[in-house]
Amino acid sequence: MKRRDFLGTAGGGALLAGGVLAGCQQTETANTTAPAARVNEVIHWKLVTTWPRNFPGLGTGANNLARLINEMSGGRLQVKVFGAGELVPPMEVFGAVMQGIAEMGHGAAYYWKGKTEVAQFFAAVPFGLTAQEMNAWLLYGGGMELWREVYAPFGVIPVMAGNSGVQMAGWFNREINSVEDLRGLKMRIPGLGGEVLSRAGGVPVQIAGGELFTALQTGAIDATEWVGPYNDLALGLHKAAKYYYYPGWHEPGTTLEALLNRDAFTALPEDLQHIVINACHVVNGDMLAEYTARNNAALKTLVEEHGVDLRRLPDKVLERLRELSNEVVAEIAGKDALSGKVYESFSRFREQVTAWDDISERAYLNVRGGS
Repeated sequence: MKRRDFLGTAGGGALLAGGVLAGCQQTETANTTAPAARVNEVIHWKLVTTWPRNFPGLGTGANNLARLINEMSGGRLQVKVFGAGELVPPMEVFGAVMQGIAEMGHGAAYYWKGKTEVAQFFAAVPFGLTAQEMNAWLLYGGGMELWREVYAPFGVIPVMAGNSGVQMAGWFNREINSVEDLRGLKMRIPGLGGEVLSRAGGVPVQIAGGELFTALQTGAIDATEWVGPYNDLALGLHKAAKYYYYPGWHEPGTTLEALLNRDAFTALPEDLQHIVINACHVVNGDMLAEYTARNNAALKTLVEEHGVDLRRLPDKVLERLRELSNEVVAEIAGKDALSGKVYESFSRFREQVTAWDDISERAYLNVRGGS
C-alpha cells in the first residue's frame, strides 16, 4: 500500500517533525524525530475514559480504539482501557493525559471547559454542525488545526474518535410547554447547552453518566440529557423519567475525542504514530454508523414496550433556545484572539455547508418521505 493511500484516511493525520499533526497536503512528510531504534520494542499505554467500562457505543468505542491499535501495530503498541473512575475520575481524564498519568484518553471536549472555554466548539455547539458537517469542518475546513492549537499549551494532542450523531433533548419529569417551564429546572446538561439552559432560567448540573439514573430517580435533578435511544435504553433512564423530548438542539453531532499525551506520542516510532491517528479515524466513522443503525430500534423498544411518552419540544421553546445560544457562542468568541479565530472558522463553515445542505441533504430528505 502506498504511503499516501495509507495516510489518506487520517484527513490531515500525517506528522511533521516534532510530532505536530500536519494538513492533508503534507501526507508524505516524515517525522524525522521518531526513534527508529525502538521499532521492535513493545510499548504499553494506558487509556482512561469518561465513560463506564464497556458502556454501549461510548465505552465500547474506546475498547475498539485500543483493540485496533493493538492489532494494527502487530502487538508493538498495547493499549489498556480504564473505564470512568477505575484509574482517575471521569471528569479528570484531560488532566490525567496532560500530566502523563495516562498516555491516552477518550472523552468529549466540552468536559474541559474549565481549562479553556473554546474547547467546547470541538464537541458540540447548540444549533451547530451535524456529525457529517463536523467531520467536514475538522478535516477540510481548518477545524482540526485550530483544535490542536487550542490544546497545544497543555501538551495534549486531540484527534476525532467518535460521533453520536444528533442526540435527544433528554428525559424530563415535567412537561415542557413553554419557555417558562424551563425556569428552575435542574438538568444534567454539559457544555454550551448548559450555559444556554442557565440563561433560560434553568439550573445546569454536571454529573457523570454512571450517576444519572440515581440522580434522576431520587429527584436530585428534574431532567437529564445523555445521548440517544441506544444509550438511554441501556442506562435505564426510562425507569426514572416520564417524558422523552426531541430534537437534541444542544448536541446536533457530538464529536468524541482521543487525547494524546504529546511527549508519549512523539516518542513513538513514526509508523506507530500513523497507526494511532488512523485507528482514531476508523473509530470515528464506526461509532457514528453504529448509532445510526441502532437508535431507531432502541426508540421503538422504549415507546412500544416501555410506554415512553415521546414528545417534540415546542417551536417557541426552540426559538428562544436558539436566540440564547447565539448570545453564548458570540460571547465566548470575544474572550481572546484564538477563540475569535475558532468562532469565525466555525461560523463561516456552517454558513457555507448550510447553503449546500439546502439543495442536497435537506432537499433530498424532504422529497424522499417516510416510506
